[in-house]
Amino acid sequence: MESDFVLKVKNLNVILDHQSIIESLSFEVKRGDALTILGPNGAGKSVLLRTLLGLIPHGGEIEWAKAIKIGYVPQRLPFIKDIPLNIEDFFNLKGAPEKEIEAILNSVGFTEDFSRKKIGDLSSGQFQRVLIAWGLVGNPQVLLFDEPMTGVDITAEETIYNLLAKLKEDMDLTILLVTHDLSVVYKFSTNVICLNRQPICYGPPQEVLTPESLQKLYGGGIRYYQHKH
Repeated sequence: MESDFVLKVKNLNVILDHQSIIESLSFEVKRGDALTILGPNGAGKSVLLRTLLGLIPHGGEIEWAKAIKIGYVPQRLPFIKDIPLNIEDFFNLKGAPEKEIEAILNSVGFTEDFSRKKIGDLSSGQFQRVLIAWGLVGNPQVLLFDEPMTGVDITAEETIYNLLAKLKEDMDLTILLVTHDLSVVYKFSTNVICLNRQPICYGPPQEVLTPESLQKLYGGGIRYYQHKH
């Protein structure tokens, strides 16, 4: 694989419980890209991330760059908030040393004494930032996000997307992001995949997110706005 590419996917097919979830999907991700995966519920977006992580059997080819480190931020971990852990304990589950925990929490906007806080006492926005920090343990080059805004209010949502943009820049990250938020796609993405089991569009958002492709992706009732930079 050329040094510029971190991921090449060719003719990916995923079948679960005798049902076709992803069909004939091909795309590439270069170092420093932000790829957004867009689509309705049940379109195979989360399955795609888990397949890329090697957790789900598949047909076709998935080729990651050699020795690439990948971080993963899951959609939600509701059960964690019910366990009496503080943030430091949570990071210790990953074997992160104290200095690294402090540095990572600092990078997502928390002060040093924050690690003593109980997970159950965090707001949804704070918890989401903790999950992002958790994904950064081990200094990955690629971060996979599965709908990082689920259950987060609008103010926290804006903060978190700004944080992702900053982390991407500061840490030279490549990001793959599943979202429903069209405005984020324009602000944040190098490329977008429109996925509804089959690929509907793939390329730079300004070029491929047309009224026609969004209609095909979501069906009727989609309001279309072209975001200008």
